[in-house]
Amino acid sequence: MSRNQTVILVIFVAYLLINAVIGILFSRHQNRATDLSSEKKYFIGGRNMNGLLLAMTTMATYTSVSSFVSGPGAAGLTYGYAQAWVAAVQVPVTFLVLGVLGNKLALVSRRTGSVTVVGFLKARYKSDALVIITSLLMVAFFTAQMIGQFTGGATLIASITGLPHVTSLIIFGAVVIIYTAFGGFSAVAITDTIQGIVMCIGTFLFLFFVLRAGGGLSGIDAGLQENLPGVYDNLFAVYKPGSLLSFWVLVGFGTLGLPQTAVRSMGFKDTKSLHQAMWIGAVTCSFIIVGMHLAGTWAGALVDTAELPTSDYFVPYIIQKIMPIGLAGIFLAAPMAAVMSTVDSLLILASASIIKDLIRTYLVKDDAARIASYDRHVKTYSTIFTFIFGIAVILLTINPPDIIFFLNLFALGGLECTFFWPLVGGVFWRKGTRQAAVASSLGAAATYIFCYYNVSVAGINAVVWGLLAGGIIYFVVGMITGRNGLDEDVLEKCF
Repeated sequence: MSRNQTVILVIFVAYLLINAVIGILFSRHQNRATDLSSEKKYFIGGRNMNGLLLAMTTMATYTSVSSFVSGPGAAGLTYGYAQAWVAAVQVPVTFLVLGVLGNKLALVSRRTGSVTVVGFLKARYKSDALVIITSLLMVAFFTAQMIGQFTGGATLIASITGLPHVTSLIIFGAVVIIYTAFGGFSAVAITDTIQGIVMCIGTFLFLFFVLRAGGGLSGIDAGLQENLPGVYDNLFAVYKPGSLLSFWVLVGFGTLGLPQTAVRSMGFKDTKSLHQAMWIGAVTCSFIIVGMHLAGTWAGALVDTAELPTSDYFVPYIIQKIMPIGLAGIFLAAPMAAVMSTVDSLLILASASIIKDLIRTYLVKDDAARIASYDRHVKTYSTIFTFIFGIAVILLTINPPDIIFFLNLFALGGLECTFFWPLVGGVFWRKGTRQAAVASSLGAAATYIFCYYNVSVAGINAVVWGLLAGGIIYFVVGMITGRNGLDEDVLEKCF
């Protein structure tokens, strides 16, 4: 290992350990500050996030390694400004999720005592079948998504430091699992906030050093004309309309159905915090998404990258060329932060799905003695499950599949199809019934999986067909079965 690689490895390890320590200490402080049950403390952080925490954890959970590595790399290596334009659809995601779901979902979750998205669905529809279906599909799609994220984190460490894949995977996985398992939601929220700040710093550094190395915009323009002749091609010359529609649905409108972002709407302190988070999240997300993709496009002017195997190697390669080694290490902590903030959220939600939504509901039930035992040991159970689930994902990631990027997108679309209509329809439509929710969730997921492998029309992704089918099923079944209206308990608590 060279001296530069050693320096970067030290920065990486220090960053990972700082996150773990801060996450666990902050979680303990938050737990002492509230007298809520252990379950609510662990899975929703006591519902006391301020505007900054809410904005950063929502933004950081949504932002993944593709925002820092794959997307900017594709812009600089192949697609030019068209990639930056298409990525900009992600800018309003935080504002959209918190603005549409925020107040209503927070109010209903407090009335019903829900601490998870599946818990909300149970209170709204009173359907055991829906709870089991959505919980199992969530864990399945989370597993696929986490394999992609763990692979991204390990690959980043390995490509920069020269360490073997398995060693890099264990370093990354161990730290994220430890602070998530022991700290719970509060640890996830504070570390996501740290990671959001690191992402902003990394974006600024990338913009600054690319502009400096390129000699300003005029020098960059000249370099782009030579290295990337199609840099100014318009959006529709690069992407088919069907592909654009799919992308806008998958990473824009469809994100309302992602349980890992929707659950953030359950954990904020008050309406003022929500409004602050909407603006803070929109500004930081805009800076990171647009800034990284613009800088990635401009970086295409700096060097001949024809020998790079894929666009995933572009950003790390450029960074080591243009930044001092210490700053390069700090920047490369930014994509690591993006991966960590996604992984920890998936881990805590997977734990909640099994421990709270399945074990508490169907094994503990209403037995007084079992409830008392569960309340005493819920954090221990959750910690153990988080460790087991995280280790299982690490083992699956030792020999990751070659189609890991597509596996990650597949998981994202599957989650949206499973949850979108039961969640959004359940919040806003009184005629949404348990039959409509179950049929929509199963129908959308089945349509999505079938179309993903068997249907190709004008470049349209299967998520569009899945959401379309799910919406039709939800409203048709709801109109047929909802003639007698909802029961009084649901009307009182949910509307």
